[in-house]
Amino acid sequence: MTKSGEIRIGVGGWTFEPWRGHFYPAELKQKDELHYASRKLKVIEINGTYYSSQKPETFAKWGADVPEGFVFSLKASRFVTNRRVLAEAGESMERFLTQGLTELGPHLGPILWQFAPTKKFDPDDFEAFLRLLPDKQDGLPLRHVVEVRHDSFKVPEFVELLAKYGVAPVCAEHFDYPMIADVTADFVYARLQKGSDDIKTCYPPDDLKSWAKRLHTWSEGKVPDDLELVDPKRKVTAVPREVFAFIIHEGKVNAPHGAIALQEKVDLPG
Repeated sequence: MTKSGEIRIGVGGWTFEPWRGHFYPAELKQKDELHYASRKLKVIEINGTYYSSQKPETFAKWGADVPEGFVFSLKASRFVTNRRVLAEAGESMERFLTQGLTELGPHLGPILWQFAPTKKFDPDDFEAFLRLLPDKQDGLPLRHVVEVRHDSFKVPEFVELLAKYGVAPVCAEHFDYPMIADVTADFVYARLQKGSDDIKTCYPPDDLKSWAKRLHTWSEGKVPDDLELVDPKRKVTAVPREVFAFIIHEGKVNAPHGAIALQEKVDLPG
């Protein structure tokens, strides 16, 4: 068994006009941006799937455009998560999962189910939602992560529910939303959202160093000792875990540079 899981660091999306001539070479054609970005980063979180469905051939094209080992995280449809009663989301969930996303094959990473900041924790209804999440689609294994953005979720009962179903919480570093750094699945998913466009790498070197250490700790199956846990008494099995981290901040002009810098730090030997 390896001593640690793979650490992949990326950004949200790849089509962003301010990146042209900044992250992307000035002469690069727009149709080649995914090809370029996927060779500088190890993962990209797709936001467009949150707003609308895609065609199977679109997923197939994306998958064919990226190198071996690269993965996409998909943000799930808002029609699933933006509802009062989550237990009634089955039809919308099936529509999202059957749109053709399995055309990505081995390039399919975690599916991110993002909830509105106004959505409060209802234990029974949230468990009903977790029960709806399938382990596979068209024979392809699925991994699920939830981003909750209301403080009512910062209770041990929520963490236990996620662990029961093998679903990960987003560990969000955000100015307003709660951070849930508890480990509940066989992977960890972090979204770092306090970066600044005034810094070339979004985060100062010392902050990148701190995050690199945390990502390494998670990949080794342990829990960082400098992040507050919702349920600090809960025991976590120490097994290698795959780790995904995204630099996604307000202006995001320098997000790719930040992701590359952080990836370089975690890839350093020793």
